[in-house]
Amino acid sequence: MAADGTARNTIHGLRRRVESLGRKTVAGVEELGHGGTLFGESLFWLIMGPRRRQPVRLDAVVAQMVEVGIGAVPIVAVLTATIGVMLAIQGIYTLRTFGAESQVTLGIAYSMVREFSPLITGILIAGRSGSALAARIGIMKINQEIDALRVMGIEPVRFLVVPALVAMVVMLPALTLFGDLIGLLAAGIYVSADLGISLSAYADNIINILSPNDLWHGLGKSVIFAILITLIGVVNGAAVSGGAEGVGRYTTRAVVHAISAIVVTDMLFAFVVTRG
Repeated sequence: MAADGTARNTIHGLRRRVESLGRKTVAGVEELGHGGTLFGESLFWLIMGPRRRQPVRLDAVVAQMVEVGIGAVPIVAVLTATIGVMLAIQGIYTLRTFGAESQVTLGIAYSMVREFSPLITGILIAGRSGSALAARIGIMKINQEIDALRVMGIEPVRFLVVPALVAMVVMLPALTLFGDLIGLLAAGIYVSADLGISLSAYADNIINILSPNDLWHGLGKSVIFAILITLIGVVNGAAVSGGAEGVGRYTTRAVVHAISAIVVTDMLFAFVVTRG
C-alpha cells in the first residue's frame, strides 16, 4: 500500500510539472503572438494613420526620442569608453605573448563596432527605457487609462506604442554609433599611451580596417534590439495585474526578457551573418 501511494504521488507530481510546463509554453506562445500583433498594428498605424485622420503625433515621438536617446548619452559614453579601454588592455596583454601587440587595433575595431557597442547599448536601454515603458503601460492599465483611451476613440497602439517604437528604432542606432566613436577613441588613447602609437596613426588603422559592412552589422543589430525592447516592454506592461506589486514584478520581467532576447538575438545574428 505504501508503495502504491508513493507511485501515485510520483505520478501526480510528474503530471503537475508537465501541466505547469504546458501552461508556461502556451503563455510564452501567446506573448510572442501578442508582440507580433503589436508590431503589425504599429506598422499599420504608422503608414495608414494619416489616411484615417489619426496620424502618429510627432511631438510624442520627439518626447520619446529625448527620453530614450538624449538622457542616455552620459551613461552610454561612460560604459562604451570603459569597454573600449578594457578591449585595449586585454588585447595588448594577450598579443604581447606573441610579440604582436601592434595588431591590437584590429581586434578593437571589429569587437567594438560589430559586437560590444550595439550589445552594451541595447542592454543599457533595455534596463533604462524598456523598464520605464513597461511601468508606464502597467500603471495606465491599472488606472484603466487604456480603457479610457478606447472610450474616447483613441487607438492605444497608435497613441502609446508607435511613438515609443519609432523613437527607439531611431535613437538606439544613433546611440550605438555614438558608442562606437567613444569606445574607439577611449581605446585609442590607451593604445597611444601604452604602445606609443599616435592617435592619427591609430585612426588611420581603424579607417583601413573597418568597412561599411562592419558598421551596418552593428547598426542592423541595434535596430532589431530596439524593436525587441519596445515590444517586450509593452507586452509585459499590458500583462500587469495586482496593483503596485504587479507593476514592479512585470517591470523586472520586462528587463530580464529584453536582455535575454538581446543576447540570444546577438548570437543568432552573428552566426547567420558570418556564414555568408
